[in-house]
Amino acid sequence: MPQVRNPILPGFNADPSILRVGEDYYIATSTFEWYPGVQIHHSRDLANWTLATRPLSRKSQLDMRGDPDSCGVWAPCLTHDGDKFWLVYTDVKRKDGSFKDTHNYIVSSPTIEGPWSDPVFANSSGFDPSLFHDDDGRKWFVNMLADHRARPRSFAGIVLQEFDAAAGKLVGPRKNIFPGTELDLVEGPHLYKRNGWYYLLTAEGGTGYGHACTLARSRDLWGPYTVHPQNPVLSSRDHPFAALQRAGHGDIVETPDGKTYLVHLTGRPTTQERRCVLGRETAIQEAFWKDDWLYVKNGPVPSLFVDLPAARDDGPYWAEKKYTFADELHKDFQWLRTPDTDRIFALEDGRLSLFGREAIGSWFEQSLLARRQEHFSYDAETVVDFSPEDERQFAGLTAYYSRYNFFYLTVTAHSDGQRELLIMSSEASWPLGKLEKPFPEPKRIPNEGKVRLAVTVRGRDLQFWYALEGDRELQKIGPVFDASIVSDECGGHQIHGSFTGAFVGVACSDLNGTALPARFDYLVYRPVRHHTDRYEI
Repeated sequence: MPQVRNPILPGFNADPSILRVGEDYYIATSTFEWYPGVQIHHSRDLANWTLATRPLSRKSQLDMRGDPDSCGVWAPCLTHDGDKFWLVYTDVKRKDGSFKDTHNYIVSSPTIEGPWSDPVFANSSGFDPSLFHDDDGRKWFVNMLADHRARPRSFAGIVLQEFDAAAGKLVGPRKNIFPGTELDLVEGPHLYKRNGWYYLLTAEGGTGYGHACTLARSRDLWGPYTVHPQNPVLSSRDHPFAALQRAGHGDIVETPDGKTYLVHLTGRPTTQERRCVLGRETAIQEAFWKDDWLYVKNGPVPSLFVDLPAARDDGPYWAEKKYTFADELHKDFQWLRTPDTDRIFALEDGRLSLFGREAIGSWFEQSLLARRQEHFSYDAETVVDFSPEDERQFAGLTAYYSRYNFFYLTVTAHSDGQRELLIMSSEASWPLGKLEKPFPEPKRIPNEGKVRLAVTVRGRDLQFWYALEGDRELQKIGPVFDASIVSDECGGHQIHGSFTGAFVGVACSDLNGTALPARFDYLVYRPVRHHTDRYEI
């Protein structure tokens, strides 16, 4: 079989849940505060994946206005019961401090494309829910259990309860079936049945560099569960130089010919500070069964190269993409939190109109449309037509992670109405979310005319560029910024408290409250190879 280099889903694609239905494979991943909710990728060979759908796409299913950064949709689980698809997910309203407000829901659909149902509320006792369909037709719901007292642990175990699909609710007793191991922070549960054994795969150790996959089994669904003799079954926690770091939060799938694979979350840190600009990505490992225990081939440390049923075509990954706005919004784009898209953007006369709302970084209603950064180095470019009246109106091009870490080249105006280019940046500013000052020197520009804006990222170096209408050559503006700031490690909590990844896109704010629009002609995303990239190591 051909060898394929991990990850199989590069860029922000965290907490994978994998499923095979016939010859088709699907992976669902977390989207957190980005809308629409949940990414589902499709493949026929485990090597080549395309985005199939984002099922949580309307207000009745998901409204995340007010959700803090890295809250929202956590750890979806995608399953099929022989009749239809089931998707369970958490909408996290609060994650910091002692309390976590986590609401778990279930939706279903006859096909992967939909229509997906309105959600059924399950519970709010924890997060990372999963649905298991037993061979007797009964359905079981598991999730991690949160304990704000931490008596003895804040991640208090994995709880099991039956789900009555006809009644649309959890029924019967609830039991804590697995307290976790000494690795602690047990979460991300998935249940399986094989050869008369029930298997419980969980994530432990936190989603940082101590992350791991733990496996336990029992003859009885309710337990007790015995931990794998060589636990953890997957982790790079004791191997700081492994190519794939932060390995954990996995799920298992079998091919039609009986081969077993485990997909898992991973990160590829760069710089001496070990920053994951591409966020938490999805990787895959070959696995095998021995004495009714699962083992990862060459594990427990994850392999960078894995034998898969087919070779991967890397052409689409390295292709330049020029997004235009004549017909419909390209599926690569997402926005933040709100289902009411008509308040933040529209496609009009072949252009994208962003209606200025709250400031960049708002947790409620900001006009920002962006796509994932999937490469360590890239170029991006847009053309904007915007006529601000003062400093409270600004629009432009941004490399964005959260309110605490972004770089933003804006077209704005001084208080006297003179238009100018101004760079704003928020650089690891948690908990204040403040802009870096003093600002780089603004550039006065004519009050009329379109402006071409660009950004180049070469590993750690980020440089903005601009050109006025009629000018062919781009000119540098501002200093070289540290692109590694737009990473997990520089978001919210400074140690493994941010869970998404870097985006690049366009934004517009009107702090006067008049919804002044900015109109964008296109967005180009151009992958670039650079000697600092880390694809092979």
